[in-house]
Amino acid sequence: MRRNSQRLWSGEAGINWRAAMLLGLLSSTFSTLVSQVTAARIGRDAVVDWMVVAAIPLRDGALQMDPSGPVILAGILFHQAADFSWAVVFFGLFGRWTGRLDPWMILLIAPVWALFTSATEWLVLVPLLPFRQPIFSLEQPYWIGFLVHVTSASLYPLFPCLRDAVARRHPSPHRRFAVAWSGGALLGAGMLGVLALFGWQGREVAWMGRDPAFDQDYMRRMMAHHRQGIDLARLAAVRAQNDHLRALARLIAAAQGGEFAVFDQWWRSWFGAVSQICAPAEEALMPGMLEPGQIDQLRAMTGAAFDAQFVALMTFHHTGAIQMADTAMDRASDLRLRIMAQAIRHEQRGEIALMHGVAGLDAVRAALGDLVLPAGDAAPEREARDRLEP
Repeated sequence: MRRNSQRLWSGEAGINWRAAMLLGLLSSTFSTLVSQVTAARIGRDAVVDWMVVAAIPLRDGALQMDPSGPVILAGILFHQAADFSWAVVFFGLFGRWTGRLDPWMILLIAPVWALFTSATEWLVLVPLLPFRQPIFSLEQPYWIGFLVHVTSASLYPLFPCLRDAVARRHPSPHRRFAVAWSGGALLGAGMLGVLALFGWQGREVAWMGRDPAFDQDYMRRMMAHHRQGIDLARLAAVRAQNDHLRALARLIAAAQGGEFAVFDQWWRSWFGAVSQICAPAEEALMPGMLEPGQIDQLRAMTGAAFDAQFVALMTFHHTGAIQMADTAMDRASDLRLRIMAQAIRHEQRGEIALMHGVAGLDAVRAALGDLVLPAGDAAPEREARDRLEP
């Protein structure tokens, strides 16, 4: 039996499986590195994104206001396991059809595979079966997952050369392509790493807009809005009676804290100074901003009454941020601000849904609506209008 197993492992199918596993290790590691150094360039906090991924298997226990090293590592490992698995499925399980494809054909098919795998995770595997975790799809817009998957799949054209190496076929007819393609991938990742290094030093790629007045005004206002949201979430993370609500409050605090840090980093890089603080009169005109008395009233509450009032206040607060983000998607003149505004709109709609217990197919429908509908038209906002304002 052992001899038959060895013969099978060294046969054509076995070679495909072994090469697929090697490719999975390479492609998953590559997508992890690229995701890490690219996140802040498009308005994402990679640490928070890894925490959200970790919450898929670890549930509420992974949600922290300041994500810890073990949680971040868990998110990275879970992501890499998923990327690894998709590579093995494509070239191992489907090796009869994909194992003999040339690099150029794989290059054409890889983006389609990335579209399929990212959609399968976002629409089915995570929110429905087997994980039944709505946070991922409601917190992260679909395009983030697609970018990660297409980054991983960009290394799939290396498979023919890896297959030849596993089979000990020398020289490989695909070696020249593999050297050029892997060199280009490393060069691209290196350039992204340099941009990240400059960004961490406060030297992001310069502002590329046409209307500095609107962009600066939007950033100041959203930072002030997030500052109040963080304070409110941190209060609920300690005081809420319901365990799941406390976990969601930690998620909200972490997400808005990460976005605040990105705004601050961009402002310092683009405009060369600390962002101006919004005056109280200006804050009072922002949609969704709470009055000090409302927060004081919340502080005086306990138990179920606290939980209900927090959900009402945070829902009202989020609907204001959604309006601001929706306006920025149309009027912000730097593309990065528009991209980030879309993610903020999706995330805050999703958090409203999560606070109201949306899960399963309802979560999938909500996530799809959150992704594309303008302010006021998504289910969380329509339902919020049916409730009394706090």
